[in-house]
Amino acid sequence: MMKSCCTYTTGVLSIIILIAGIAMVVTQVFQNFLNNRIKREVVLENGTEAFAAWQDPPPPVYMQFYFFNLTNPKEVLSGERPAVVELGPYTYREYRPMEGINFMDNGTKVAAVNPKTYVFEPNMSRGSEDDIIRTANIPAMTLMERFQGTWLERIISDLMISEGEGLFGTRKVGELLWGYEDPLLKLLKKFLPSLDPNFGLFYKMNGTDDGEYVFYTGKQNYQDFARVDLWRGQSSLDWWTTDQCNMINGTNGATFHPIIAKTEKLYIFSSDLCRSIYATFESELSVMGVPAYRFVPPSTVFANTTVNPDNAGFCVGGNCLSSGLLNVSVCKQGAPIIMSSPHFYEADEKFADDIFGMRPTKEEHQTAIDINPLTGIVVQAAKRLQVNVYIEKLSAFSQTGDVRTLVYPVMYINESVLIDEESAKKLQGVVTQANVVINVPFIIIGLGILLGVVFIVIICRQERSAPEERQPLLSS
Repeated sequence: MMKSCCTYTTGVLSIIILIAGIAMVVTQVFQNFLNNRIKREVVLENGTEAFAAWQDPPPPVYMQFYFFNLTNPKEVLSGERPAVVELGPYTYREYRPMEGINFMDNGTKVAAVNPKTYVFEPNMSRGSEDDIIRTANIPAMTLMERFQGTWLERIISDLMISEGEGLFGTRKVGELLWGYEDPLLKLLKKFLPSLDPNFGLFYKMNGTDDGEYVFYTGKQNYQDFARVDLWRGQSSLDWWTTDQCNMINGTNGATFHPIIAKTEKLYIFSSDLCRSIYATFESELSVMGVPAYRFVPPSTVFANTTVNPDNAGFCVGGNCLSSGLLNVSVCKQGAPIIMSSPHFYEADEKFADDIFGMRPTKEEHQTAIDINPLTGIVVQAAKRLQVNVYIEKLSAFSQTGDVRTLVYPVMYINESVLIDEESAKKLQGVVTQANVVINVPFIIIGLGILLGVVFIVIICRQERSAPEERQPLLSS
C-alpha cells in the first residue's frame, strides 16, 4: 500500500513539475525577471557600473591612420592614373573621458562634453610622425575651387607660383594630422583677415571636445539609455530617422544598451560625417569568450539618392555623387572633402579603378560593431572611414595641368576598441549566471521528465512482479 502511494505520488509530481516548467518557458518568467533586472541596473546614475563605464570607458580605444603616398605626381598632372602606396598604421591611444557632467530634468537626462586626447604609440606603429607623405595639396585645391572666377583667382595663382605650391606636395605625418602653417594660406590672410593660416586633417581636434552632448540616462525608459538627445544644441531628430532604434554613441567608446535583438538597427553618431549612420545584424560570433552579435552598416548608408533618398543632404549644390561617397564639404569649411569606406570598399568600382593601389577587402575595410546581446555592451568595434579630396582640372590654374577628374584618397582611419581582459571575465560571469537563470525552466522540465521515467519504471516492475506474487495463491 505504501509502495503504491509513493509510486502514484511520483507520477503526479512529475506531471505537476512538467506543467510548471512548460508554463515557465511559455510565459518566459525567468527571462523577463532577468531582463527587468538589467533594465533597472543599466542607468546613468552616480554609483552604478553603467555610469562608471560611460564616464571613463575601461577598454583602450586606438586610432590608426593610414596614408596614401603618391608615387607619380608628374604623370598624374599629364592625365595618367595616380599610383599610391599605403603607409602606416600610425597608431595613437585615444583618451575620451566624459567631462562637465550635469544631470538634468530630474535625472532623466545628462549633459557632458567628450574631449579626445591622442598619444602616439610607436610600438604599435609602422613608421613615425616625421615620415614624409606626398599627397594632394588640400589647402591649395580648396582655394582654387572656392575662388575660381573671382578677383582672387589671379592672386592665388601668382602666390602659388611664387611659393612653389602645386596640386601635390609633401608634408610630415604629424603636420598632416595635427596642423601646420600653410604658406599659401598665410599670404592670402592679408586679403582675407578671417582666414586661419593653419591646416591639418585633425587640426584643433587633439585635447579638445566637439561640443556638448545631452544624453538620456535611461531612468525613465531603458530604451533611451545613453541615447543622444542634443548635440551642440541641435536635436537628434535632425540627424537621423525617427523609427525605433537603439543608439550607440560613436563618441564614448564602449557604451551599451541593454538587450539587443537581431532585428534592431543600431545608430552610430559620427562627427566625422556630421551625421549618424545605422548598422544592421550580420552574424553571431565570440569575442574573448563573450558571445556577440556583429552589426555592420549596409551599403545603402553610402548609396546614392536613387537607392537611399536620405542621402540627399549630401548633394552639395544639387550635385549628387555616386554610391559609396558622401560629400562633407559643408562640414569642412568648404574644403572639397569626400568621405568613403577605405579603399572605396562598397563604392562604385570606377573609384577604385581610377587609383592604382586600391585593394578593397571586407575584413580590413568594413566598419563593424560587436555587441553582447544580453547586456548590450560593445565588446569590439572598428569605425573605418577614408578621407578623399575632389580633384579636377581648372583652366584658370596651370597648377592643375591636365589632371583627370578624380576622387583622390588622402588617408583612412581605423578607430577601434576591444574589451579588456578584466571586463571580459566579468561579462563572462554575468552571461554564465544569466544562462543558468534562463535555463531554470528547462532544468525543471528535465526533473519532471526524470520523475516520469522513474514512475514508468516502477509501474513496469510492479506489473512484471505481480503474477509471481499471485501464483502460490492460485496453486493452493
